[in-house]
Amino acid sequence: MTRIAIVDDYQNVALTLADWKSIPGAQFTVFDKPFASEDEIVEKLGGFEIVSTMRERMEWPESLFARLPNLKLLCVTGLHQRLLDQAAATKHGVVVSHTTAGASVPATVELCVALILDGARNVTREDRDMRAGGWQSGLGMTLHGRRLGIVGLGRIGARVAAVASAFGMELVAWSPNMTAETAAASGATLVDKETLFRTSDVVSLHLVLGDRSRHIVGAREFDQMQKHAVLVNTSRGPLIDEAAMIEAMRARKIACTALDVYDIEPLPANHPLRGLDNVVLSPHQGFVTRDVYEVWYGDTVENISAYLSGAPIRVLNADVLRG
Repeated sequence: MTRIAIVDDYQNVALTLADWKSIPGAQFTVFDKPFASEDEIVEKLGGFEIVSTMRERMEWPESLFARLPNLKLLCVTGLHQRLLDQAAATKHGVVVSHTTAGASVPATVELCVALILDGARNVTREDRDMRAGGWQSGLGMTLHGRRLGIVGLGRIGARVAAVASAFGMELVAWSPNMTAETAAASGATLVDKETLFRTSDVVSLHLVLGDRSRHIVGAREFDQMQKHAVLVNTSRGPLIDEAAMIEAMRARKIACTALDVYDIEPLPANHPLRGLDNVVLSPHQGFVTRDVYEVWYGDTVENISAYLSGAPIRVLNADVLRG
C-alpha cells in the first residue's frame, strides 16, 4: 500500500475535491494544521512515499529532504515555488510534480480588485464600526477618474489593469525592466518609480520576489504617497519592508494598506499588523477558491497516478528522471 500525505489542507477539503479513490492501493492521511518545526515534519511525514502540498504554505529546504529518505514524489501546486529547494529534491531523488500553470490567476485578480475596493470604500472598517453600534463613520474614495499605479504588469497585473480601466481609472505602471510598449499594451503609461508612488491614488504590487524586488516599498515610498492613498499587496509579503509599513500605518501616512501576503505565514496571533485599524488583512486567500482547488487537486491525483504507473508527468525537476 502506498502511503500518501496531504499537507496544509487548512479547510480539510482536499479529499472532497478530486477523485483520490482512482489511485489504486493508496492510503491517505490529511494534515490540516501547519507544522511547528522541521522536527515535527520529519516525525509526521517520515513514513510517507508521496506528499501533496498546497502552494507555499511549507518550506522544503535541503535539510528536510535529507531527513525524509522514504519520500519519492512531492506534489506541489502552481509553478513558482519560492520555498522549495529544487536542486535538493533532485539530489535526494525526489520527483517534484506541479499543476496546471495559471489556474489561480483569475481568482487572485478578483481578490486584488476586492482589496482595492475595500481600501477605497472602507468596507471592512465600516463593517467593524457598524457592529460596534456606529453608522457612516468615514468617507470613501470613488475610483472612477482616479490613478492606479501598477508595479509589475505580468499576468495578474495586466488583468488588474483591465478591470481598473473598466472602472474608469487612469493607469500608470513601473517595474525595473518595464518598457513603454509593455505598459501601453495594458493601457498604462510608463512612469518612473517615484512618480508612480507620488501621484497614484491606489498602488498595487505585482512583482516576483527576488533580490531586486525585496523591500521595493519602504519608508521612502510611504513618505512619497498621498495621504488618501491605498496600497495593495497580493503578490509576496517581503516586497514591502514590514517594519516601515507598520511605522507608516501607525503614523497614518496613507489611508489604507490592504494585504493578502506576509513575511511570516500564517500571520502570528500577536503580530502588530492585527492591531492596526487602517490595515485590511486577508489570510493569503488569493488562490483559495473551490474552482482553483478542484483543478490543483485534480492535477495532483493525475500526477500521483502517472508516477505510480512509471511515467511521471508535469515534472518540475526533469533532471531527476535522468539520474
